[in-house]
Amino acid sequence: MAEETPEFEQTYTFNLLPNKTFTFQRDSHTSGLLMKWSMLGRISAQAFNFDQTFQSYRKNDFALNFFQDPCVKNSLKMLDTSGVWKTLGSGITHVDVETVPCTKVSMDIFDPIFSSGIVRPSGHIVKCYHEVNPDFDELRKMLLEEDSDHYHVVSPHDRQEFLFRLFKHIVLGGELCQYEDIISPYIESAKLIYKDLVSVQKNSETREIRVASTILKVSAHDENGLCYPSGRDNEQTFAYLCIDPFKRHVYVLYHNFGIGVLSNNSVSCS
Repeated sequence: MAEETPEFEQTYTFNLLPNKTFTFQRDSHTSGLLMKWSMLGRISAQAFNFDQTFQSYRKNDFALNFFQDPCVKNSLKMLDTSGVWKTLGSGITHVDVETVPCTKVSMDIFDPIFSSGIVRPSGHIVKCYHEVNPDFDELRKMLLEEDSDHYHVVSPHDRQEFLFRLFKHIVLGGELCQYEDIISPYIESAKLIYKDLVSVQKNSETREIRVASTILKVSAHDENGLCYPSGRDNEQTFAYLCIDPFKRHVYVLYHNFGIGVLSNNSVSCS
């Protein structure tokens, strides 16, 4: 009998799931909001499956195997410097991996925003003076500036949560983002994307629902340096691997900061 390969030496292999759809990409209302936020045409989600049990302690191996997999290299979409969609292609030499906390099964993470003066009872976001940006508000100030009076209304731990990160990404948007006056479109869109990407399970004894997915924020390098999600670093350029260990699926959420398309007819990648 042939010897089994030790688990720590096994290589994950991946296959594209081209028929997997994501609600936030098919919903016309959400597409309209992403267009308004200058993210449409620059954000995508793709699905792959993998062939072995995912172990969190092997997250770095998983990510490197993912980017070096032939199917991924030929299928994973990204934007080039001119804003045209292409496949990864590059020979990846190493990856940077950050485990992102993902525990939320409700929207209560946003409760402090409503009770701290950032948002009026009507849901309208409170405007504020800013030395640089004349069109500023207390929500973006809370997200971006540590000296904001409201910065600490959301705990440091909750700020790291995947749900809150999604919320922050869509509030800040793309290069020509048109900001909302009311907070609800931001929260509802973050919720929709979160539900698309994150799997939950119910404990059969306690009936408690908990998150089953592992979320990794990733970037990849080839022999010339950083190449994915872009060769240029920006807080609003990101890629997350959302791993469902039971289905053995991994969903890739990608966004490259820039000027989004101005019409749904212009979107060439979903």
